[in-house]
Amino acid sequence: MSVFTTKLGIDLGTANTLVYVPGQGIVLNEPSVVAVNLMDNRVVAVGGEAKDMVGKAPDTIMVYKPMKDGVIADYRITEAMLRYYINKAIGRFNLFKPDVMISVPAGVTSTERRAVIEAAMRAGAKNAYVVKEPILAAIGAGIPIYEACGHMVVDIGGGTTDVAVISLGGIVSSTSVKHAGNKIDQAIADYIKKTFNLAIGDKTAEEVKISVGSAVPIEDEMSYTIKGRDFMTGLPRSAEVRTNEIVRAIDNELKEIVRAIKAVFQDTPPELSADVIDQGIVLTGGSSQLRNLAELIFRKTGVKAYVAEEALYCVAKGTGIALDHIDVYKRSIISKR
Repeated sequence: MSVFTTKLGIDLGTANTLVYVPGQGIVLNEPSVVAVNLMDNRVVAVGGEAKDMVGKAPDTIMVYKPMKDGVIADYRITEAMLRYYINKAIGRFNLFKPDVMISVPAGVTSTERRAVIEAAMRAGAKNAYVVKEPILAAIGAGIPIYEACGHMVVDIGGGTTDVAVISLGGIVSSTSVKHAGNKIDQAIADYIKKTFNLAIGDKTAEEVKISVGSAVPIEDEMSYTIKGRDFMTGLPRSAEVRTNEIVRAIDNELKEIVRAIKAVFQDTPPELSADVIDQGIVLTGGSSQLRNLAELIFRKTGVKAYVAEEALYCVAKGTGIALDHIDVYKRSIISKR
């Protein structure tokens, strides 16, 4: 790391936090999890190390996920997490404070936005900028956002799904729903509880989703062996779950995402809707990688959809590009201290 690395882009997500340094790319990708020792209120672990403790920590250690639905739920813990990531990215002994750009969901309130800026400043930023996630996702996906042409971006993360139509560098219509990766995992866990009488944790539910999940039924089903605790006996037991069962289990969550897309279409001027039909819908964010999601959206809306390259990193890459060309993107940048 050079002493002059003074720009950092942070994709502060509900599930993962990514740190991007212009010229170097993504230098950090860790879960947004913090473990705190309750005896002396000390932060014991952050990121991957803390995530490994989920569901396995003793009573004295509390594992927090400080971001809820894409916004700061726990201020002090978020600040500790940001400080850890900033120090880890630029090195603790760096003399210069970095300029930090952070992504926020499209539906964020001004109070929540201020909280993000405050936390970043207190965690050691020189200047803090906040940009709405769909704009960054679009920049990171390589969409020319300043053209007089409508582009629809659907950014599906852990806590929120942001849907936005962007034209001339701004958001024309958008919505943000709290149905995304985490709720999909939850739906899988609920289904397994109901069907097999087995209790599984978030981590297992996510593994099932990634291994065998799909947005539409498929012919060659895959299967996954889940291990959990039997509700009746309290003893460990395993069961087998198949793809099309998961399709049914997550159906309601995906319906909400499709409903959000339709709602944004209804708010979009006809000229821009026509552009979106030509261009297609761009899917970004980790949860957009669910098998056949683009196919489901096409079936339900009649508009073709495709998953952006490196969908998980679009927002983080967007922060990096926007930081590098801050004058160009001035109009989209919300606040500066």
